[in-house]
Amino acid sequence: MATLNNRQLFFQHLAQTSPVPIGIEVASSKGIHITDVAGKSYVDMISGFSVCNIGHSHPAVIAAIKEQIEKYMHVIVYGEFIQSPQVQYAQLLTQSLPPYLQSVYFTNSGAEATEGAMKLAKRITKRSKIVSFKGAYHGSTQGALSIMGDEYFKNAFRPLLPDTLQLKYNDLTDIHLIDNTVACVFVELVQAETGVTPAQKDWVQALQKKCKEHCILFIVDEIQSGFGRTGTLFAFEQYDIQPDIILVGKALGGGLPLGAFITDPRMMATLTYSPVLGHITTFGGNPVSCAAGKAAFEVLQKENWIQEVAAKEAILLQHMNHPLILNRQHKGLWMSLQFESVDLTKKIAAQCVLNGVITDWFLFSEDRIRIAPPLCISETELIDAIEKIKLSIDQVVG
Repeated sequence: MATLNNRQLFFQHLAQTSPVPIGIEVASSKGIHITDVAGKSYVDMISGFSVCNIGHSHPAVIAAIKEQIEKYMHVIVYGEFIQSPQVQYAQLLTQSLPPYLQSVYFTNSGAEATEGAMKLAKRITKRSKIVSFKGAYHGSTQGALSIMGDEYFKNAFRPLLPDTLQLKYNDLTDIHLIDNTVACVFVELVQAETGVTPAQKDWVQALQKKCKEHCILFIVDEIQSGFGRTGTLFAFEQYDIQPDIILVGKALGGGLPLGAFITDPRMMATLTYSPVLGHITTFGGNPVSCAAGKAAFEVLQKENWIQEVAAKEAILLQHMNHPLILNRQHKGLWMSLQFESVDLTKKIAAQCVLNGVITDWFLFSEDRIRIAPPLCISETELIDAIEKIKLSIDQVVG
């Protein structure tokens, strides 16, 4: 019997989530590059969906992982044992947040952070209705899916949670539908999966005002926008608002699985009684993930990459031009490129991969290509990647 190679085994034994996977067989990754088993190097222009904000395989992160592995890899993680990686990372995170956002509940992922925040909001308010927005993406678990703002991805999995309401994003006329039956409002300040759609400041502030009027928890999803992607550590810093809870994930773990919801300690304390262990997780806040995340966060604080985001956004705006690009939406080092059809978009994305540039489309905007490179990309590297994307467009239509 012939021995199957990894590609054949991938299709035989790994769950497939799309009809045509990108199919790069990864050998290694470092900085802004991923290298395949044939030795071909690719510029990662999506950063693992904003996970690798400081790039791949940073030496400080690898060193922190190795150091922690030699001490311990798993013990009870949900607030029972005192573990230095969790404690030190939580302290570091909260030093960069408002003085009331000081209690961190680590989870495995951003979706689990969404789930925990939903439970916490119901526990605090004694209400059940959850408001989110059309075009919203907060994860794919059933609770998070229930507040997703795209029907195509929801319909096959109904029934979902009852008592949810999706309003129009950036629309002041819908806000009056938020009343004292609502437990919480979830909002992305930059909607990721509609193709990088920033929230309007006056709308966000009106939203928070409505929440305060009715004692509703205002939950800001920073899972993709967090950790410098928009030009500040967190996007909410640009909106003059005070979230009751923030959700983080993606870049939080420095490349390892990690998410969190963060709130006021008095609110978080409600998960400790009636019932005790009101929210638990086997692996959320794994000490190795926390060690990696803390090291990555320290790298981000040390380097000047967040301060360079505005200049790199300007480069995107200056150079990422082509007659076939119908529209660009952007916020910081994050952009979508719209083309005339889904078919054309996917052909261009595939051609980009052939030319050594990894990009992809958006869940709710398949006619748009995603641009979200690691923040550490140099201006020269960014321009070179842009030129390869434009070459790919030319080759597809040529």
